[in-house]
Amino acid sequence: MLESTLTRKGQVTIPKEIRERLGAKEGERVIFVPRGEEIVLKVIHGTILDLKGSVKARKRPENFDEVRKSVRRAVAKRNAQNG
Repeated sequence: MLESTLTRKGQVTIPKEIRERLGAKEGERVIFVPRGEEIVLKVIHGTILDLKGSVKARKRPENFDEVRKSVRRAVAKRNAQNG
């Protein structure tokens, strides 16, 4: 078991052993998946190429802020289901 301290801002440092085990790299995003009384931490791996085709154009001009939000939700949902 490894331990970390919660800061005043609600932040924790993920111990190096855990980062290595997850293959987490600096700048990668993580998701928190509730499972009963536990929370599972998952790293979102991948590149922009993994997102190809995940969002279809609905209108022109496209609102790319909304597209980015939609893609993030879709990727997080897919990662949570693959867990």
